[in-house]
Amino acid sequence: MDKTVTLSVIKADIGGFVGHSGVHPELLEKAKGILSGSPLLIDFHVTHVGDDINLILTHELGRNNGEIHQLAWDTFVACTEVAKKLKLYGAGQDLLGDAFSGNIKGLGPGVAEIEVVERKSEPVIVLMADKTEPGAWNLPLYRIFADPFNTIGLVIDPNMHGGFNFEVRDLIAHKKIIFSAPEDIYDMLVFIGAPGRYAIKRVFHKANGQIAASSSTQRLNLMAGRYVGKDDPVCIIRCQSGFPAVGEVLEAFARPHLVSGWMRGSHSGPLMPVSVTNSCPTRFDGPPRVVALGFQLAQGKLIGPQDMFDDPAFDRARALCNEIADYMRSLGPFEPHRLPLDEMEYTTMPLVMSKLKDRFIDLRLSKTKS
Repeated sequence: MDKTVTLSVIKADIGGFVGHSGVHPELLEKAKGILSGSPLLIDFHVTHVGDDINLILTHELGRNNGEIHQLAWDTFVACTEVAKKLKLYGAGQDLLGDAFSGNIKGLGPGVAEIEVVERKSEPVIVLMADKTEPGAWNLPLYRIFADPFNTIGLVIDPNMHGGFNFEVRDLIAHKKIIFSAPEDIYDMLVFIGAPGRYAIKRVFHKANGQIAASSSTQRLNLMAGRYVGKDDPVCIIRCQSGFPAVGEVLEAFARPHLVSGWMRGSHSGPLMPVSVTNSCPTRFDGPPRVVALGFQLAQGKLIGPQDMFDDPAFDRARALCNEIADYMRSLGPFEPHRLPLDEMEYTTMPLVMSKLKDRFIDLRLSKTKS
């Protein structure tokens, strides 16, 4: 019987070069050096999107394994020391705890993991975003696994025609619910259309229960109680043979959608599909970026990557992102470019409200004419 392989994608922003735009090569080399000596891993790949380091790991220890999470934590801590030496911006900002406590979740880094028994061919896409939040995956995952206008396999592939189940997390109340597509689509859209609170965590094949996708749903601001940068989520998607084709996964990013994040984590902007080379956001620290790396899993080995958005077919999507960015920037500090007030609670807004609280007059109590 084939062994079960775990694919873990763990990311953290532990120091930007320059500002919030990129990762210094010394940090990437440090991470590679630490991981290359680990007996826990079958294989690994170290990359980045914007100022986030992304560790793509394969092993046989399962999801939420303490040793794997400890390895990732130690790697980020070591990279933080390099970042401090180079005086990189925000060194260690995603490491919220002083020490590892058995599981990296809740300590800042984002985590997405899947366990699979490899099929005859096991293609996967690893999505990595910068300058946005976990709910940024809601619309693409809906398109990929529930929208036949994006994924024709839902109509013509007998192995997909039954649909998929979506695990949706309430990031505020810390609850989850399972929606079945297509039956529950309208109910599900009520929730996932509010990506600041509800995020798709996992997707499962309805017929056989196999994992189809997994995303990170960590919210840094909720963990830290203050603004420490956007969450910059990651996502793993299995492709082909009963799952969406590679092209169907990527097609979901051909029509850019607005996401929360961008400058100071406080603005809406288009999610731009780019290559790793072009993943360093500079204009107003943006616009937000998404990178897609493709791998074939073979006995746990990561065959790849293929830089999937390094393709002129996405040039029009990028051009449209720039047009949308021009329009959104023209609004400056006004909504809907700036996020609504309930999303601004970790910025200067509470300080301003506190300073001005005595200057607000309650019109219901005031006897003066207004």
